Amino acid sequence: MSGLVVVDTRSDWPLQIPGMQIVTAWEYLSLEPETLARNVRVYNLCRSFGYQTTGYYVSLLAGARGHRPLPDITTIQDLKLAEAPSVLNDEIEELIQTSLARIGSPEYVLNVYFGNSPSKRHERLARALFNLFPAPLLQATFVYRGDEWRVAQLGPIALGEVPTSHRELMHQAARDYFTRRRMPRARRDSARYDLAILVNEDEKEPPSNARALKLFEKAAEKLGFEVDFIDKSDYGHVAEYDALFIRETTAVNHHTYRFARRAAREGLIVVDDPVSILRATNKVFLAELMDRHRIPQPKTVLIHRGNVSSVARELGFPCVLKQPDSQFSKGVIKVDNEAELKRETRELLERSDIIIGQSFEPTEYDWRVGVLDGEPLYACRYYMAEGHWQVVKREGAKKHEGNHETIDVKDVPKNVLSIAVQAARAVGRGLYGVDLKQFGTVVKVVEVNDNPNIDYGVEDLFLKEALYRKVMEFFVRRLEARTKDTR
Repeated sequence: MSGLVVVDTRSDWPLQIPGMQIVTAWEYLSLEPETLARNVRVYNLCRSFGYQTTGYYVSLLAGARGHRPLPDITTIQDLKLAEAPSVLNDEIEELIQTSLARIGSPEYVLNVYFGNSPSKRHERLARALFNLFPAPLLQATFVYRGDEWRVAQLGPIALGEVPTSHRELMHQAARDYFTRRRMPRARRDSARYDLAILVNEDEKEPPSNARALKLFEKAAEKLGFEVDFIDKSDYGHVAEYDALFIRETTAVNHHTYRFARRAAREGLIVVDDPVSILRATNKVFLAELMDRHRIPQPKTVLIHRGNVSSVARELGFPCVLKQPDSQFSKGVIKVDNEAELKRETRELLERSDIIIGQSFEPTEYDWRVGVLDGEPLYACRYYMAEGHWQVVKREGAKKHEGNHETIDVKDVPKNVLSIAVQAARAVGRGLYGVDLKQFGTVVKVVEVNDNPNIDYGVEDLFLKEALYRKVMEFFVRRLEARTKDTR
C-alpha cells in the first residue's frame, strides 16, 4: 500500500487507484497506531479542516503517528491565519500579476486540485500556490485593487464544493499526483528510505555535475534508498520523503531555503539544513561567528555607510570587498586605492546595509576541506587562475579556473585540518566546504560554504566512490537514530 485517502464518507471519493486505500475519517481515527507502518502517506480529503473537526484531527493524529499527511497540521493552521495571503513572496506576486493580466472582471476565483488548474493559463500560478500551501484542494479568491491583483482569500475547498464540471479534472490530477513518483520504476523491495535530491538542470554552475549526481544515486541505492531527483516544482511532494539532499546552489531568499525549511519542519533529514543555509550564506554572520569562536581569519571589517572613511586606514591597500551573499567568486572585489574603494562600497551598499572588507592576503592556492558531521571528508588545493588573484577569473560570460589537487585528508597539515573542523562545527553538523589560506604555520579561514562542490573528477579524485558512500551513510545514521528515538 502506498497511502490512504481519507474521506468523510466512501461515496465522496469513487476513484480507485492502485496502491491507494480509501478509508473514512472515523475509520482512520479509530485505527490502532500499530496496525499501520510508520511513514504511511495520508491524503486528507475531509469536508472540513475547522478546528477540532474530524478533518482537523486526521491531519493532527497522522503527524503524531509518524504518518505523512497532506495537508499537514501546520498548513491547515497557516491557511486559517487572517494574514495568510500576505505571506506570498515576491516571486509569486509577480506570477499573480502576469497570470491574471487578461482577466476583465474585478474578481477571480481559482480552484487548485493537487497543484493543477482547470485553466491552462493559470497552471504555473496553481502550482506555486500548492507549493506554498500544500493541500489537495485549494481555492484562492483574487481581487483587482488600484492597479494590481491581490489575494483576498485563500483556503481549502471541500470535496462537495468542487463544481461538477471540474470533477474529472480533479480525479485526473489526483491520479497523476498519487502515481507520479512511482511511474518511472517500481519501488524496490529492498528500499528502506525515500531520498529526494533537489537539482536545477538549468543551473550553469551547480554544486555537483551530472556524473557526481549519478554516483550519489548509486551510493544511496546500495544503502537502501529509493532516490528521486526533484526540482523546485516538487515543493508539494517534500513531505513524502525521509530525507532531502540539496544539490542546487542555496540562498536564503530562494526556493532552496523554503525546501530546506519545510523538509526540516516535516522531520526529514536535510542537507543543507535551513539553519546552515542562514548561517553560511551570509558572510557578515560568518565573520562574527569566526570572531566569537576565536577562529583565525583575514583582518575583517564590517563596512556600513557610517565607517567607509576608516576602511582604508584599517585594512590598507589592496583590500577585498565582499557582498554578504557572494558565491563562486562573484560579488568579491579587490580594490587598490581610495577612489576604487569609494566607488565599489557605494555600489555594494546599495544592495546590503552591511558588507565585508578584508585584508588582501595572496597565496598560490586556497585549501578546501570538506567537513561532514563535524569530521573531515575530503581535501583539495584550488590554485589561483593564471594571472589572477582568485581561483576563478571571470571575463564577461567566460570563466577561467585554476588547477586543482585532491589529496588524502591524512596528508593535510594538522593545523589546516583542525581549524577547518572548528569552523565547520561552529556553523553546524551538516556538510560544509571550508576555504582556508595557509602562510607557513599560520592558517586563516576565508569562508565556510554550506553547499560545497562535490564534482566527479575533482573532489572525488582520492576517495572516488567512497566519497559518495560516506555522504549517504550520514543520512542513514541520522535516519536510524531518529527511528530509535521515536520507539
